[in-house]
Amino acid sequence: MPAYKTRAQFVANDLRGRILGGEFPGGSQLRQDALAKDYDVSRIPVREALLALESEGLVEFHAHRGAFTTELSIAKIRELFELRVLLETYMLKRAIPNLTEEQLDDAEGILRKYDAALDSRGQIDNWSEYNFVFHQALYAPANLPETMAIISQLNTKSDRYIRMQLLYTQEIEKAEREHHTLLAFSREGRIEQACQLLEAHILEACEGIVSILEGRAQAQQQTLPNTR
Repeated sequence: MPAYKTRAQFVANDLRGRILGGEFPGGSQLRQDALAKDYDVSRIPVREALLALESEGLVEFHAHRGAFTTELSIAKIRELFELRVLLETYMLKRAIPNLTEEQLDDAEGILRKYDAALDSRGQIDNWSEYNFVFHQALYAPANLPETMAIISQLNTKSDRYIRMQLLYTQEIEKAEREHHTLLAFSREGRIEQACQLLEAHILEACEGIVSILEGRAQAQQQTLPNTR
């Protein structure tokens, strides 16, 4: 495994992708012995990987029961996205005055790759990654590494829901337009308009996700047998 320093890093990276990709829905138990067999490693790197994913908010340990994928409630999802609004608009406000033409061109290049992936409906695994890398490119000139680290963690926790929103809300074109407008506002130094758009962009994505989850919960209730 030449791309990884340790077996634990390899397991964590692969397992993260499987969780975010929906193979392990929220609340799924992650059995260390089964995962060790799956990856052909001992239980030690598996446990290290699970602890790393716990720090990212993707896994939680229950006493005497083991590790489970995190199951976020609608209230927690809203909290995550509201935190994103607070921190990301703050970062963008600080970053825009420092953005260089080269950095703006780099962000535009990322956006072109993102657009191509969305338009082709291919590379689904990369959709949310492109989304974050684009936003990160705009925020980086704020030079606030601790804030960026928290934003990165929030985006990791939100990843499966961002992907769900892009897949199921039929709002891909709207998201693309908003990204291009956000880049234009940043290029033109229009800080207030950029921050207002970013806030709406994040909160509308949140409400799209909430609608999906509420719809699924309602559908599940309707399929339950009538026990009366």
